[in-house]
Amino acid sequence: MYANDGFRELDRQESLRLLTTVPVGRVVHTRRALPAVLPVNFSLDTDGCVVVRTSAASELARAVDGAVVAFEADQVDMRAYSGWSVVVTGRATVVSDPAEHDRLTREGPASWVPSPADEVFLRIEPELVTGRRLVGGRTLYGLDLAG
Repeated sequence: MYANDGFRELDRQESLRLLTTVPVGRVVHTRRALPAVLPVNFSLDTDGCVVVRTSAASELARAVDGAVVAFEADQVDMRAYSGWSVVVTGRATVVSDPAEHDRLTREGPASWVPSPADEVFLRIEPELVTGRRLVGGRTLYGLDLAG
């Protein structure tokens, strides 16, 4: 489906596939009744859940456990004026099952910063998945945007 704004809506399957192609996204949550955005590295689990690794003492772990959050990742090619953006909305929970924690330690996202032994994994259930791809590349309505 094409929108008249130059973007094409992506289906759930294509949106989740695109998430596997980038290492960094952003978790959007509420802090003191205001939106807060934190960049994170992540992975997509086999069931389509977004998995984030963080310290148990982190602001993120405390703020989102049990809350509905949004997760956004994208890729943009500034030279070609093209790209895509995917948003996953759902409930975030701290993984509490020891066997699941052990599995994610082996298969989940790696930690990018030295962290204490009290790392946790946050799982975001993909209740709503939306994606958009910029179509048309460097031209819009027949005009060359590159100049």
